[in-house]
Amino acid sequence: MAVAVSLVLIAVGALVFHIVSPWWLTPIASNWHAMDDALMLTFAITGIAFVVLHLFVAYVVVRYRHREGHRAAAAHGNRKLEWWLIGLTSVAIAGLLAPGLTVYARLIDPPANAMVFEVMGQQWQWHYRLPGRDGKLGTTAVRFIQATNPFGMNPQDPNGQDDVLVDGQELHLPVGRPALAQLRAQDVLHDFYVPQFRTRMNMVPGMVTHFWFTPERVGRYEVLCAQLCGVGHSNMRSHVVVDEPAVYAAWLARQPTFGGRGVGGIGGPAEAGKQGRLVAQGKGCVACHSVDGSNGVGPSWKGVFGAERAFADGTRAAADEAYLRQSIQVPQAHIVKGYPPVMPPGQVSEAELTALVDYIKSLR
Repeated sequence: MAVAVSLVLIAVGALVFHIVSPWWLTPIASNWHAMDDALMLTFAITGIAFVVLHLFVAYVVVRYRHREGHRAAAAHGNRKLEWWLIGLTSVAIAGLLAPGLTVYARLIDPPANAMVFEVMGQQWQWHYRLPGRDGKLGTTAVRFIQATNPFGMNPQDPNGQDDVLVDGQELHLPVGRPALAQLRAQDVLHDFYVPQFRTRMNMVPGMVTHFWFTPERVGRYEVLCAQLCGVGHSNMRSHVVVDEPAVYAAWLARQPTFGGRGVGGIGGPAEAGKQGRLVAQGKGCVACHSVDGSNGVGPSWKGVFGAERAFADGTRAAADEAYLRQSIQVPQAHIVKGYPPVMPPGQVSEAELTALVDYIKSLR
């Protein structure tokens, strides 16, 4: 009897917890209300099955419990019961699959007027690219990928010279306009996911995947990677900001273009700071080191140049240029107190190293 009571309490408790649960969907900010409808239908079907099965097992435990003078009799086959189970199971599975497949078919079929943007996933950061005035994204190839060209854009393609390469980890989109996300991965499997948009898609190296959505609410929404992509997976975050059209246009006008950044080479001292920021983004440094003073996996770069550093072994030293160079090339030489020794040796050229150091020096 105790087993039967426990089963009933589990069914009732799970149902009550689902209804009053503090963990629920974030407010939706896109056109994909059908995603929520499909999820609610899934909850209903699986919830009914969960409760019915638990109550049925509780009934069987009580009905066929051991009693003196009663012996069990074996019964082989019950066609009527089998057909009922086949029919109910088939209907339930169709009810689970059909809505999801219908929504997915719409998710990958963008409207003709959708604006295009590209997302490149890289351990452990995001890169964003938008077409320029010509409305076309330039061609790309793996052989062109380097620290200052994470998309692998073809320098000889005229369609790519005006492409907008978003500066930083924050993408802006205009509210009310359909947007088509084209997704690529530079190294391993990633997944571009914005919970409020109810959309996500795997990013597979060597492939271009896509989905579309229409932002319906102005706001700032966090981007997550929904695939375990390495030790820095939890830090692979950025933001999508949905703006009014005028605000979006002003932001877009401030973004640099592929042809105007000197992509493919590092220039003189005046250009090195800008290129250092590109190298930091391309090499994934910004995934662990902030530039605004906030703590991360590693110490912030803001104000580090010239400051005294305390190390895990109890020693101290000034963060001069020689220290910065050594810390990038041989990070295990001096471990800053309070941070784990997880940084890999810097795989950078001399020009890239110089640009990185100049960039760090500029963050006062």
